[in-house]
Amino acid sequence: MFDIKIVFSTFIMVFLAELGDKTQLATMGFAAESKSMWSVFVGSALALCLSSALAVLAGAWLAKHVSPETVRLTAGGLFVVLGIWMLAFSGR
Repeated sequence: MFDIKIVFSTFIMVFLAELGDKTQLATMGFAAESKSMWSVFVGSALALCLSSALAVLAGAWLAKHVSPETVRLTAGGLFVVLGIWMLAFSGR
């Protein structure tokens, strides 16, 4: 039920993905404006926990209702479409 390898790999991937993203930048902004950095930390940590819980629930639901191949192809297709969209409209 609890696999330390999965914990470690998930931690590394999420940590690296979050570095420098808009959520982290927003949190830095809140901390810069706030008199209570610990309140900002707790709020940010709770938000990340809730969004992660929703992602895990959605992933569990997908695993029961959609084949892994369909999920992989759909996710890959969305990344390609978003990449093309960003390239096409980044200069405007």
